[in-house]
Amino acid sequence: MIPDVRLRLFGLSVPPPRRGAEAVRTALSVWSWLALAGVAVGGLAVQAPVALVEWRNPSRRRAGRMVRDMAVLIAKLNPMWDFRVHGELPDYEPGKTVVVSNHVSNSDAFLISHLPWEMKWLGKSSLFKIPVVGWLMWLAGDVPVRRGERGSVSEAMEICKEHLGRDMPVMIFPEGTRSATGELLPFKDGAFRLAIDTGADVLPIAVAGTRDALPKHSWRFGYARGLVAVGEPIPTAGLTPADVDSLKAQTREQIERLYRTIAPLVDNDA
Repeated sequence: MIPDVRLRLFGLSVPPPRRGAEAVRTALSVWSWLALAGVAVGGLAVQAPVALVEWRNPSRRRAGRMVRDMAVLIAKLNPMWDFRVHGELPDYEPGKTVVVSNHVSNSDAFLISHLPWEMKWLGKSSLFKIPVVGWLMWLAGDVPVRRGERGSVSEAMEICKEHLGRDMPVMIFPEGTRSATGELLPFKDGAFRLAIDTGADVLPIAVAGTRDALPKHSWRFGYARGLVAVGEPIPTAGLTPADVDSLKAQTREQIERLYRTIAPLVDNDA
């Protein structure tokens, strides 16, 4: 069944077709993949020289922001997606901040990139091996990690500490993987230990509506209205490793509250 999400075609909002739906979805998916490839290849040609200029600056703020802007453009060019920021952003400019979010789809990155600040993403190392996309992430200064390998995790956390030391936010999914149901999985300690060790704030955000946008085990996109909402920063000054569980609980409560606010506004997660 197709959720009642409006397609964005040539600036017009129209309901998705009911007849021949699968054929239309296939055609729109082909278009969306071609748009993604075109933006990525063209963006790489522009980003690479910028990254080269910024090479002595490991945070590569401009090169990184270019990747997020590409993600926003790709989302806008996909007629089956309607991705937006929900509500007013808090009066807070993330700097030395660990941003944490629930995770339900590979399309979450396209939605979260609509937030107006640059941050470095902690992502599984396999993403960095994807031609063009992985090169964009590498040039942006994002941080690869091989899940389950202690050495790789430790190395990634050290790189994240360096970013935070330069007042560059880092983005981490504390569940460690996508939730198949949309319900929050248990949080891992890493993001919260990182915040406490560096004295960084924790900024909770929540996403809803993306679960069907890029279904697992399918090359075709899905119809989706996605929303991202931003909570209030949680300071960690004075906290010790003994406070990790309490910090996780505070963060989880905010993400759950944000999710309960935006989930009813998206048909496919309501």
